[in-house]
Amino acid sequence: MFIRSPIIFKPWVNSRCLSSITKFDTRKFVRSLQEQGGFNEKQSEAAVSIVNQAINDGIYSITNNLVTKETLSSIAYQQKVDFAKLKGELQTLDKSEFSSLKKEQEKLRTDLTNLKNRLKEEITKNQASVRLDLNLEKGRIREESSVHESKIEDTYSRIDEEVANMQMQIKSVKTQVLQWLMGVSTGLLALLFTFTRFFL
Repeated sequence: MFIRSPIIFKPWVNSRCLSSITKFDTRKFVRSLQEQGGFNEKQSEAAVSIVNQAINDGIYSITNNLVTKETLSSIAYQQKVDFAKLKGELQTLDKSEFSSLKKEQEKLRTDLTNLKNRLKEEITKNQASVRLDLNLEKGRIREESSVHESKIEDTYSRIDEEVANMQMQIKSVKTQVLQWLMGVSTGLLALLFTFTRFFL
């Protein structure tokens, strides 16, 4: 940001102004040099001229760095204008930065909201996927359990059938054995009866 530096105007001081500023009684000074310093008239006038010139040069050097009241007023007014302009620019910059920060905050808030929504969606999807996998696994376990139960029931049925067959076979064998025993007993009784009949 550029601020205009004040320009100091150096007024020109003419010989009349200097003579009016450095005006003093040169004749009295000349007489003092003649009476007290022992100077003649030419020496006294030369000394007064040199002193007067030195004083005028010093005053000119001082006044060369001075400014007028109008210049000071102009500089003060220009500085007020520059400061007012600087203040306006700073206020505008502050408002712009505040608006920019507010926009960034709103953007961050929106991004956080979107991120939360995406996380919720991902969590919901993962939960649904896990639940589906669990349900499928439960269904598979149930199917396997049903298959095992069916196999067990088939095994029990076969065992029952085998037991029933064995029982029937045992009964059949028992019947055959009883029939054989009855035949043998009948034969023995017949032999015994015949033997008894012949020998008694």
